[in-house]
Amino acid sequence: MGERKVISDHSKRLLLGVLGVDPDGADYGAFDEAADKPSLRCALPESLFGRKAWGATCQLYALRSGRSLGLGDFEDLARFAEIAAEAGASFVGVNPLHALFMADGGRFGPYSPSTRRFLFPAYLAVDKVKGGEAVIAALRAEDEGAFADLDGELVDYPAAVRLKHRLLHRIFDARVEEIRSESEFERFVAGNGEPLRDFALFEAISAKMVAEGHHAGWHSWPEEWRARRGETVVAFENGEGADEVLFHLWLQYLCDAQLAEAQARARGAGMRIGLYLDLAVGVSPDGAETWADPELTVATARVGSPPDMFNSSGQDWGLAPLSPDALAKRDYQPLGHSFDALTRHAGAVRIDHAMGLARLWWIAEGTSSADGGYMRYPLGRMIDTIAKVSEENRCIVIGEDLGTVPPGFRHTMSEAGVLSYRVLYFERKSSPEFIPASAYPELSLACVSTHDLPTLKGWWNGADLDLRFQMGTQNAERTAEQREERKRDRRSLVIALKEEGVLPERFDRAASGEDPLPERLEQDMADAVHRFMAKAPSVLVALQIEDMLGSEKQPNLPGTTDQYPNWRIRLTVPLEELASHPGFQSAAAAMREERP
Repeated sequence: MGERKVISDHSKRLLLGVLGVDPDGADYGAFDEAADKPSLRCALPESLFGRKAWGATCQLYALRSGRSLGLGDFEDLARFAEIAAEAGASFVGVNPLHALFMADGGRFGPYSPSTRRFLFPAYLAVDKVKGGEAVIAALRAEDEGAFADLDGELVDYPAAVRLKHRLLHRIFDARVEEIRSESEFERFVAGNGEPLRDFALFEAISAKMVAEGHHAGWHSWPEEWRARRGETVVAFENGEGADEVLFHLWLQYLCDAQLAEAQARARGAGMRIGLYLDLAVGVSPDGAETWADPELTVATARVGSPPDMFNSSGQDWGLAPLSPDALAKRDYQPLGHSFDALTRHAGAVRIDHAMGLARLWWIAEGTSSADGGYMRYPLGRMIDTIAKVSEENRCIVIGEDLGTVPPGFRHTMSEAGVLSYRVLYFERKSSPEFIPASAYPELSLACVSTHDLPTLKGWWNGADLDLRFQMGTQNAERTAEQREERKRDRRSLVIALKEEGVLPERFDRAASGEDPLPERLEQDMADAVHRFMAKAPSVLVALQIEDMLGSEKQPNLPGTTDQYPNWRIRLTVPLEELASHPGFQSAAAAMREERP
């Protein structure tokens, strides 16, 4: 309870007022290990414990190939899985694939989805859709300029999404009568029921609203379009919008089929796990999920994080929190449905900010992140809901438990078979001393870095420190201090590598302090770090493709918007050259040797 001192009585009253709860009643923020104990356990194949697995992770949009259109797609994902499997990997991880806003390609943050139940059609491989190759060829001959802005170092989402929408609509228009009578499509639509139709209707209205000068999200729409069951909406659904709704139903059918094929190809190539997908912590307040089912989320609050040593003001993630009352009244089925949709075509799933199963930092409307407070969720019921789906779909669950972790939380998650998420940079005895590889817990996924942190090369070279200074988020004095700290961190890491027996002999004198460490990360040092991680008892170890290729640029820089190209940086190495890339080969060889 001591950690809740950061929450003022005023903030608590604001937050409980949002729920209509008596501010002097029960404590909605504390974590109670005994009361929140789950009764079910997530799937954990016995084979994981006999032969430890490793895998490669990527940002799907960042993959590039000679056939994709401006951003990585499901065919690229399948091919990446086959290449990684050939190199010895047991899984491939990707960013969240949740549906964003097809009517606005500028809203591309993967952790701010419109809904978590369906997929983003911009990831469709158009050339793998029946009739797709011919439509692409015809449009190239007709309007080559439509393909002009797709090959840069950064993803141009508006251009790529517009092009794919245009191509897919041409295929749909040419085949609409065939699509209407396709039995597999009919079964897919029937199997996904009302939520799928709600989503398709939202997308159809969203496109109409954007064409009329409004935003893709429903908060800007005229009042008569904001109610799912309103007269105007129902008339559109059954009248002028009927074909457009069918189009978006069909896009989800294609997405599901292509993702299923990617998983089948990953397993067919020899992967024990296959796709490792990501569940975002929440949804956009103006997206399909809040429009179709407004009672499920709380409109007058947002999700974020409290002030900490990295951000003295806290963070506002701009996400709508699930209503604890609505979840309870519906027996937690909305969470189960979202998790089921994600795990159908996956061997493993990562839950972003897994502490959200126990509590979330709510920020009442009109207040800052620092004035927020923790709102408690029934962890036992939340985990049981996920565990049931995990067992049904035989899907491993990893909980991203970084940041402010409540006491007892990791133990409860471990008891429920949820793997902990351990990042090298944070695993210290004390600053700057790293823990030995042997100290990592067996029930964990271990990795060097994440999409929100510097790559291994960026960390070693201090690129993240330079970047923060350039962005103006820290001054020259603090940057100089951190460079000295980073020197100590590098030496501490080298000592840990030496003690683990993986440090190349030529760096022995550097480990003892007799010689300086190299200022720039070299391949054999990077391999040594990967060998260190591979030696951990963790049942899973993940390598970022950026680290395998020696990239300095991290995918996302938290706390920035337009100052840094978040979620837009493409890999410099195309898939056609990936298997022969020296860094990729070297990192994979290190993992194979340490995790045979």
